[in-house]
Amino acid sequence: MKNKFLSVLRFGSVALLAMTGGIGCEAQSATAEQPTQQSNADAPIPAAVWNKDVVGWNLGNQLECSAPGQDGESMAIGMPDGSINAETAWGNPVVTKKMIRAVKDAGFNAVRIPVRWQCHITNAQAMSIDKAWMARVKEVVDWCLASDLKVIINVHHDKWLEGRPTYQFKDENNQKLALLWMNIASEFAAYDYRLAFAGTNEVHVRDNWGKPQAENLAVQNSYNQTFIDVVRATGGNNALRHLIVQTYVCNPDFGLYNGDFIVPTDAEGNGNAYMSVEFHYYTPWDYCGECTRYFWGEKYRQYGEISKDTETTMTTFFDRVVSTWASLGLGIVIGEWGVTNHTKGGQADIQHENAAYYCQFLVGEARKRGFSTFVWDNNRFGDGQENFGIFDRDHGMKVKNEWVLRGIMSGKQGN
Repeated sequence: MKNKFLSVLRFGSVALLAMTGGIGCEAQSATAEQPTQQSNADAPIPAAVWNKDVVGWNLGNQLECSAPGQDGESMAIGMPDGSINAETAWGNPVVTKKMIRAVKDAGFNAVRIPVRWQCHITNAQAMSIDKAWMARVKEVVDWCLASDLKVIINVHHDKWLEGRPTYQFKDENNQKLALLWMNIASEFAAYDYRLAFAGTNEVHVRDNWGKPQAENLAVQNSYNQTFIDVVRATGGNNALRHLIVQTYVCNPDFGLYNGDFIVPTDAEGNGNAYMSVEFHYYTPWDYCGECTRYFWGEKYRQYGEISKDTETTMTTFFDRVVSTWASLGLGIVIGEWGVTNHTKGGQADIQHENAAYYCQFLVGEARKRGFSTFVWDNNRFGDGQENFGIFDRDHGMKVKNEWVLRGIMSGKQGN
């Protein structure tokens, strides 16, 4: 099936057939020893089943970092000096097995591992991946699976892909994306079905997070289709693996309306059974990320000015997601969400209670509808914008924002 795929899939004037042995990691075999499979993962897991009751955590600002000394917005593909140390380039410590175990012990049952590949590419024509980097990604994935955590890996902060969603670069980017995912998927083809792949991240024209043009939407849709086609073509467990596609910039508003998002066709004839749609939900941003509103929800109006987006906003939106996508048999992944720390004006206690309430409400409402949720944790603390830390990775994974964890686990339990 792989040969058939390679013979017919072409982007522009360059065929994937010309990839010159670039499959895998610098010709590294995909037959390396795999983690012991769990009995609950031996059979393919449909997307809706995979997502059900998943309350996950993001290993944020680690494996998706740029290489030390490299501009994080650089579109250059290749291996700068010291690129193997990228996971600590943004100030976080090396990921350890103990960290992953702490996430499991806290009550999470899945981990999303954002991964940047572009600064670990040894051959840009074949998009082959540095063996040492692939081994490191596998090591972290293996630790998660050994703790019986479901796992998502993706292509995250590859700026050549994310920052150029225009017709000018569409063919070039699709070819590179196809080669990259063929290499990644081939390496993980024997991994069990607890491992899921997500094709892209927050694709957007650089510095423009607003409403996209028609061509931007069309390019994102093409990325999604390329990802599905290539991964399925690698065979093994990838033929029925849970695959996750994204809306433009992972903003659900650019997918739910006006036919902006086109559901890819699964080359295996699976329909939508093994495919999910991913979006990110930091709504309302003035409360969740920007920290210009310190309270959320009608229940807390008495304590100060609340955001205009309240409980009804969230439940109405989630119901729209169900009627638009879940009703088609697609799974739903909230790949990122979070609440930055709020401590202002001597009201820290009630603000923390409010944050716990937001987390409980979001996780609970998502679980009711079968959505998986992955809270963003960037190991940043203190009052202010985008301080999404939960576990202090620098100090033994101590839970510093316990109110966030408390709210999440309360939502997980349906409280």
